[in-house]
Amino acid sequence: MWKYFFKRFLLIFPTLLGITFLVFLISHFAPGGPLNSEIAKLKGSGNLAGASTKQISQEEIELIKQRLHLDKPAPVAYLLWLKQIIQFDLGESRLHSRKVSDLIVEKLPVSLFFGLSGFFLTYLICIPLGIQKALKEGSQFDFISSFIIFFTYSLPVFAFAMLLLYLFASGEVFSFFPLGHEVSDFYEDLSFWGKVKDRLTHMFLPVICYVVGSFAVLTLLMKNSLLDQIAKEYVRTAVSKGLSFSDSIFRHAFRNSLIPIATGFGSNLTLIFSGSLFIELVFNIDGMGLLSFEAVRERDTDLMMGLLLAQSFLGLIGKIVSDFCYILIDPRIDFE
Repeated sequence: MWKYFFKRFLLIFPTLLGITFLVFLISHFAPGGPLNSEIAKLKGSGNLAGASTKQISQEEIELIKQRLHLDKPAPVAYLLWLKQIIQFDLGESRLHSRKVSDLIVEKLPVSLFFGLSGFFLTYLICIPLGIQKALKEGSQFDFISSFIIFFTYSLPVFAFAMLLLYLFASGEVFSFFPLGHEVSDFYEDLSFWGKVKDRLTHMFLPVICYVVGSFAVLTLLMKNSLLDQIAKEYVRTAVSKGLSFSDSIFRHAFRNSLIPIATGFGSNLTLIFSGSLFIELVFNIDGMGLLSFEAVRERDTDLMMGLLLAQSFLGLIGKIVSDFCYILIDPRIDFE
């Protein structure tokens, strides 16, 4: 297996080259690119369509092009960006006037805090719930839980987030939780347990939204996977040899039913690092999702490419982690 994983790690680099090159070309030729954004800022309009009486000379435009490498062909500009990356320099954000690496280091813990909490809570809820639904298929519990699952699945995440804010934070109905942000303004003045409580109250509603985002899919996937294993011959054989039904489920069928769950493990892991745009927008959380949105909106090329590189790398690592989970679940799997 180590040979297979070594090959997969080697393939990360050409894959990253392909991803970043395609996105760089699109951003280079897309209308309303970084040049228009810089000209708008110089004019003081604040947006690309804003009117301004200030005129920009052709010489100033050429200087902007040189600074952004827009005076060179796209492949040459990409090679210059790649040379910068090889030197472990992600560039500087035009929007924030700071190094891209510093911004990622600053925003990543915020997305990690909320993402990891939602990630572990999702699996802690969905796997036991899926097992119970499989064991009690057709029962009243299965019917009621399915209704709740499909109801939450039908709601868009941003709509569900706004509903939670209205019900539990706005004061119109209840005001149990704050309206947003990661911590309160007076966080530093609180005691240790006060800080813990403040963190928990701020994270509760966003984490619920993270869980709802993949709650239905994981629960039904666990249920259907376990039902498929229960119907197989080896489970009936184990029962016929005297093993109890519950023992045959948890000692044999359960482990095999986790294989489809491991498929999405890497993708869910990527979401932890990239953040969720809608959740961060609604709850005003200053994380990676919001940062990515700002980078694309403002055509901040260095920031956008730096975030793309980090998120693509983590996505490819996540796929390898999924393969590794396959082997942990079922050592008989041979990728060679």
